[in-house]
Amino acid sequence: MAAITEESIRAALATVKYPGFTRDIVSFGLVREVRIEGDRVEIQMTLATNETKTAATIRDEAARAVGLVSGVATVNVKIDVQAPAAPTGDIGPARIAGVRHVIAVASGKGGVGKSTVAANLALALAKSGARVGLCDCDIYGPSVALMFGGNERPMADEENRILPIYRYGVALMSMGFLLDDGSPAVLRGPMVTRYTQQFLRQVAWGELDFLILDLPPGTGDIQLTIVQTVALSGVVIVTTPQEVALIDARKAIAMFGKTNVPVIGIVENMSYFLCPGDGKRYDIFGTGGGSREAAKLRVPLLGEVPIEPLVRESGDTGRPAVAAHPESAAAREFEKIAVAVRARVTSG
Repeated sequence: MAAITEESIRAALATVKYPGFTRDIVSFGLVREVRIEGDRVEIQMTLATNETKTAATIRDEAARAVGLVSGVATVNVKIDVQAPAAPTGDIGPARIAGVRHVIAVASGKGGVGKSTVAANLALALAKSGARVGLCDCDIYGPSVALMFGGNERPMADEENRILPIYRYGVALMSMGFLLDDGSPAVLRGPMVTRYTQQFLRQVAWGELDFLILDLPPGTGDIQLTIVQTVALSGVVIVTTPQEVALIDARKAIAMFGKTNVPVIGIVENMSYFLCPGDGKRYDIFGTGGGSREAAKLRVPLLGEVPIEPLVRESGDTGRPAVAAHPESAAAREFEKIAVAVRARVTSG
């Protein structure tokens, strides 16, 4: 029988995902020590969370995975559960100075129009008289700079804080402002986390009523960094009507549920197409998916945004629909969504 090695134990632990995320507990740095004595294995982990169920789930799944390693007879998993650090520290949900409400806009998969929703939600909130910022947290695939037509580089103030770019009364920050056109953001995980924190903490956002975070799709490093370090008022989930998008939306909702972030509601994007010629409605991606999911999860369906070519065109030319085509059906729906979001967030 082959001897048990630390490498084999860590390989087994790497099959255990952090609850609600796609990344494993080893790459997240939870595993502090592995001790092997004959056929007995002891694992020491450290976890910063207020959610006791998360620690229990990780303990059970880690013990199960290591127990399958050849030669292991006994597994003892110890988790040092620590409360998240106070706001002055680097870890733990904390408010962003000067910002009343931080709202994440998320999706389980790409291609559902999440950034379009985030951009137009920010504009609609600003149009209602609120002071609004929009932070593009999709470091690898930033789109906010293109959607708002910004091509200048951010400057720094005397305190070495990054000054946001302003468009249509909205304060903006995006990796797209820092890259040349077509240049990829080639970054490893730690650098992505660092840039995300810089955009959130070292930008001179000023006094804002709402800071909208356009998250990357899925459930990965950036999402975990944000939910662990930023006090979110809630999250808006974007989906399309078809089941393949709803499956991934459920995963995103489950992730935020496990990290105690309230779901403000669901936005069904690309809900239907109205033919310009005869006004006939076509449900290209199916119908009712968003409303059924919202009812099942007992959260509001915030809005159903139709497919309109002008939404795509206005985003590509740096003038989102709410600013460029305020009388369009999509723009009116975005304004309705903004009213619902504002009411849900400020009612508490």
